[in-house]
Amino acid sequence: MGIPLLGGPAVERMRQAGKAAAATLAHVGERLAAGISTADIDRWVREDTARRGGTPSQLGFHGFPAAVCTSRNEVVCHGIPRAAERLRPGDIVNVDVTTRLDGFHGDTSATFCIGDVSADARHVVDVARRCRDAGIAVVRHGVRLGDVGAAIEEVARAEGCSVVRDYGGHGIGKAMHGPPTVMHVGPRGQGVRLTAGMAITIEPMVNLGRPEVRLLADGWTVVTADGSLSAQFEHTVVVTRDGCEVMTG
Repeated sequence: MGIPLLGGPAVERMRQAGKAAAATLAHVGERLAAGISTADIDRWVREDTARRGGTPSQLGFHGFPAAVCTSRNEVVCHGIPRAAERLRPGDIVNVDVTTRLDGFHGDTSATFCIGDVSADARHVVDVARRCRDAGIAVVRHGVRLGDVGAAIEEVARAEGCSVVRDYGGHGIGKAMHGPPTVMHVGPRGQGVRLTAGMAITIEPMVNLGRPEVRLLADGWTVVTADGSLSAQFEHTVVVTRDGCEVMTG
């Protein structure tokens, strides 16, 4: 299966989908506080996505039972919202929103601090954001994905953190997930060569401890194998000749 290259009209529709997803994420982020449940987050995402004329891409995807992923503390990704799971002071929680609008998808996430968090929690959140931005800074026509991953990995390693290797980013457009797979580690000079018009997500999952993960019995929730904290930030970008355009900024 080839990697789609998007032209002008398709890129504009990606912009609108990305803008909607980013707005929903911001709307939810402003409401996060100790005591709310992750099921509340799911309800807010459904409501706000509909208000913007979109649908939640994640709902029903390969059987996923919710409209958003909510990943707390040691949960790396794909956390399922639950009424019984309530945010507590000191938690960190990643909220991953994907919106389908006018036939295209925008995918974005951020990790939020709930109240006063530990120095370690604040550190891994800061490093994850910087890792995402370091990867985006490398994206441009002709660059290989290994170069993007190496830039991410270097930031994490310098800060005493690790990058998850079992999960990565992906191509996006008319399909929520497609080629290429975007690994957030090197080595440089390897992997798919990026071409102007490709749409991909940059979404490194950064652990305070080791990079190994394990899948829980629900078949979705991924946690750090050593129980350490994990944080993630994500943007959808479209590759250009001299860099990239962030669709979800």
